[in-house]
Amino acid sequence: MLPRHQDPIVALATAPGRGAVGVVRVSGRGLDALVQALCGKALRPREATYLPFRDADGSAIDHGLALHFPGPHSYTGEDVLELQAHGGPVVLQLLLARCLSAATELDPTTGQPRLPRLRLAQPGEFTERAFLNNKIDLAQAEAIADLIDASTEAAARSATRSLSGEFSREIATLREALIHLRMLVEATLDFPEEEIDFLQQADARGQLQRLQTQLATVLQRTRQGALLREGIKVVIAGQPNAGKSSLLNALAGAELAIVTPIAGTTRDVVQQTIQIEGVPLHVIDTAGLREGGDVDEVERIGIQRAWGQIESADAVLFLHDLTRADQPTYQQADREIAATLAQRLPARVTVIDVWNKADAPHAEAAGTPATDTAHPHEHLHLSAKTGVGLDVLRQRLLQLAGWQGGGEGLYIARERHVQALHQVAEHLALSAQHLAQQAQALDLLAEELRLAQNALNTITGAFSADDLLGVIFSSFCIGK
Repeated sequence: MLPRHQDPIVALATAPGRGAVGVVRVSGRGLDALVQALCGKALRPREATYLPFRDADGSAIDHGLALHFPGPHSYTGEDVLELQAHGGPVVLQLLLARCLSAATELDPTTGQPRLPRLRLAQPGEFTERAFLNNKIDLAQAEAIADLIDASTEAAARSATRSLSGEFSREIATLREALIHLRMLVEATLDFPEEEIDFLQQADARGQLQRLQTQLATVLQRTRQGALLREGIKVVIAGQPNAGKSSLLNALAGAELAIVTPIAGTTRDVVQQTIQIEGVPLHVIDTAGLREGGDVDEVERIGIQRAWGQIESADAVLFLHDLTRADQPTYQQADREIAATLAQRLPARVTVIDVWNKADAPHAEAAGTPATDTAHPHEHLHLSAKTGVGLDVLRQRLLQLAGWQGGGEGLYIARERHVQALHQVAEHLALSAQHLAQQAQALDLLAEELRLAQNALNTITGAFSADDLLGVIFSSFCIGK
C-alpha cells in the first residue's frame, strides 16, 4: 500500500444539494476517540443510535443517526463511522469540518490527537480501500461505479450481478484452469526426458482446447456486458430539412429538437440517450450538411461540429428526403456528402441510407432513389412523422451494436475487460502453436501461459499496476 492508504479519511457520502438525509463517512483505524468527541459516548457496533452531533463547545450541530462499524466488518475493511444528518449543505459542511477539527484535538484520556492525519478522501478512495483490504475485487469495485452510472434498467441489473461476484467467478474459473495447465507445463521443464509423455498423459492439449472454448464463451458474454454499459454512438447526418431532428424526436419519444421547415434550424449538436431492449444508444442530431454563400458563421460552426461527431460515431444514419429524391441538385449534394463520408470515416463505421418522409403524398411520385454505386450503403425507408419503419431501424441498430439479446443473466463489463480477454485469447492461441511443436518449444509455451494469466489477473486486480488503479478509482464520486 502507498503511505496515503494509511491515513484516515472523511467525506460526504451523499450527492451535493438539499435532501432529506445526508451522510458523512469516516474510515480509518481506531475511531473510538473520534466517536466519543462527536457523539458524546461510545456506540454499539453496527447499531444505529439517535443522538446529537456535538460541536467543540458541546452544543449540537444537528440530531441524527450514528453508526459505528468496527473493522474488518465494514465496507472498507477499516473502522467506519457514518453520521446520518439532515441533508442541508450547510449542516453537512459543519459536520464535515467538525470531524476534521475533532481529529486534531487532544484526547483527555491519552493526551494524544484523537485521530492523527485525518484528511478529506479522494475520489473513489473508500472503494479503493475496500479493494485493497480484500473486501471486493477490482471487477466488483468497477461494478459499484457502473451501478451508480447505469443509464438503463438492464445495465443496473447487470451491474448488480457483477457486484455480487458473478463476473469475478467466471474469471476465477478460467484462472484455476490456466494455473493447472501452467503447473503441468512447468513441471515438465524439470524432467526433460519425460516431458512429452507426461503432457500427453495429462491431456494438456485437451485442457488447452477446453480452456479456449470456455474463454470464448466468457468473452462473448463480456462483450454483451460491455455493450450494456457503453452502448453505441449513432449520429444522424444529412442535408438540411431531411428530417434529422424529427427522427431524433421519434426515436426518443419526446420533442427534444426544434423542428421547422427553415433550412439550418439545427445549428448545434443535440444528443439523447435512448434504450432499445436495455441497450443504451447515444443518438446525436447534427446541423444539416451543406455548402454555399447563404451559410452564415453560426451555421458553419454547427456544420464543423457535425463532422466532428460523425467521425467519432459507431454508426451513421445518412438521412435523405424522399420528396426531393428526383431533384438533380439534391442528388448531387447527397453524392458529395457520401463521397466525404467515404473519405473521412474509418472502415469500421457502418453507414445506413435512411430515406425519410415515406408518408408524404408525393413521395412515391419521386420514385425509388437510385443506388449510389460509388458509395453503396444499406437502405431503409421510414416516416419519422408516422413512425412507420422505426421498429426496423431500431432492430438494425441493435444488430450493428452486436447485441444478441438475452439481457437476463448478463453481468456488466468494461472495454478494458474485453481487451484483457482478447489478450488472453492471443496468448492461448500462441500456446497451442508451441504445444504442437512439443519439446522444441515448451519454454515458450510456459511463457505464453504466464502472460495469459497476467492478462486475466488484471480484470479482478489479482495483479495490477498502481497507475491502473488510479485511473479506475479517480472516476468515482468522493463519498465512494
